[in-house]
Formats: sequence, C-alpha cells, structure tokens
Amino acid sequence: MHADPSDWLTALGDALREARLEMGLSQMRLGLDTDVHPNYVGGVERGQRNPTVRCIVQLSNKLDVGVPELFARAEELVEKRRA
Repeated sequence: MHADPSDWLTALGDALREARLEMGLSQMRLGLDTDVHPNYVGGVERGQRNPTVRCIVQLSNKLDVGVPELFARAEELVEKRRA
C-alpha cells in the first residue's frame, strides 16, 4: 500500500489515542508511566511527531497493545481515509 508518510503518522497517532482512551489514561499519565514527555505523547497523537521505534514500543507496552496490532489499526485508518 502506498501512502504519504504524514498519513501514517496521523493514523498511528489516532491508533495510539484510541488505545490510550480504552485504557482510561490521560496523556499525562501515559507520559509519566513511560518516561515519554506528555507533550511529546500529544504530538505523536496529533501526527506532528515522528516517534522512534523505542518510543512506540514504550507506549504500546504500557497500553498493552502489540506493535503489530498498533500498526494494523493504523493501516486500517489509512485505508479508510483513502476510500
């Protein structure tokens, strides 16, 4: 599938936000629990930050979502937006 990288960043951020909300966590709590600054968490969720693999793994571990599952959800969102 070909998509613009910014589409993927936005979709990944949306997938992370969904997972965070399902866990009932604030950006502040997620950031504090993962040593990722809460402002950075917000930037990732808005698709404004390009998170490292380390950051994605830290966040997904806390959110109890596998990295492949997170990217699968992001892919669904990219495809949905392209349709």
